[in-house]
Amino acid sequence: MKIAVDFDGTIVEDAYPEIGKPRPFAIKTLQMLARKHRLILWTCREGKELEAAVTFCQKNGIDLYAVNRNYPEEDDNNYYSRKIDADIYIDDRGIGKMPSWGEIYQAIEGGTDEKSKKWWKFF
Repeated sequence: MKIAVDFDGTIVEDAYPEIGKPRPFAIKTLQMLARKHRLILWTCREGKELEAAVTFCQKNGIDLYAVNRNYPEEDDNNYYSRKIDADIYIDDRGIGKMPSWGEIYQAIEGGTDEKSKKWWKFF
């Protein structure tokens, strides 16, 4: 499964252009998800701010499949849209409040508790 993950406000607290503090359990959850799924960093950051976000992920052991691309080898000349082809999008700017990273993990990995089922049905 491909999972597109926003950076500011999602992996870290929003402090753009700086890098905020990691959101609770974000790093560990993404490390676990990356073992089984392809993670795409999906952010509006560009240039040195984007490089800082990628470096942050690398230093924290978050294995990224691609960055603002559908796949790593995607050619800039053939890249027309920032819309990423993913099965799931994790972003703090979605409808409703950002769920906790525990809720996200349970929803993706088949949580069976009532709270996870209710949250997942929203999508």
